[in-house]
Amino acid sequence: MREQFSRTELLFGVEAMERLANARVAVFGLGGVGSYTLEALVRSGVGTVDIVDDDKVCLSNLNRQLIATIGTIGRYKVDAACERMKEIHPEVVIHKYKTFFLPETAAQFDFTQYDYIVDAIDTVTGKLELAVQAQKAGTPIISSMGAGNKVDPTAFEVADIYETSVCPLAKVMRRELKKRGVGKLKVVYSKEPAITPSRDMGVNGCEDEISCEKIFSENCGEGGKHAKRRQIPGSNAFVPSVAGLIMAGEVIKDLINFSG
Repeated sequence: MREQFSRTELLFGVEAMERLANARVAVFGLGGVGSYTLEALVRSGVGTVDIVDDDKVCLSNLNRQLIATIGTIGRYKVDAACERMKEIHPEVVIHKYKTFFLPETAAQFDFTQYDYIVDAIDTVTGKLELAVQAQKAGTPIISSMGAGNKVDPTAFEVADIYETSVCPLAKVMRRELKKRGVGKLKVVYSKEPAITPSRDMGVNGCEDEISCEKIFSENCGEGGKHAKRRQIPGSNAFVPSVAGLIMAGEVIKDLINFSG
């Protein structure tokens, strides 16, 4: 085991690190949540990652997205993420998809090849499709619920979707997953009531589905390319990042069967 993972190995052991090195994880969405999930996975020794996002880094991403810097503005997020991950773990294998994930693009992916799927996208239709495809493939998945317009990073919980409450996005997901016969879905969510944004800043920087009931059918992309006019959620550096790190922790512990 490389020295860079020695501190992790002290906690989990050699066999666990070998499992991580041989694991392949797909991360859908590289925004405020997904970028932190991805980096934590790579820093933990996951050997292969598939990264899926069709957006480019923009100025409004700088306040919360790990891959967003002045130097990466205008670059595709998957390209910027790949470069950063290689700087951290040169041997990591990265498969890049400049794809906006929806049911129409699901055929590009063989979900049976993944050891775990991370859903960090912001489109309800895409999130539902990921859950359906994961169930068909028998592949574990974890999904992020709404993190926008929230300010309490300590409020996040890990639960099955059918055990969630308060979160508007989780409500929509529960209803629609039941229709599709999906019996379970591990999620990270918060019961914190969302704050009303001070003003509508347009369509740039879109990251979360907040008014879930009203925008169920919208194809809102991470940078607005696929978005329709709607109220844009506020966000910050410390809420989406915590959600992303919690997701990464759940993936790592599940991959190595860590019980604590």
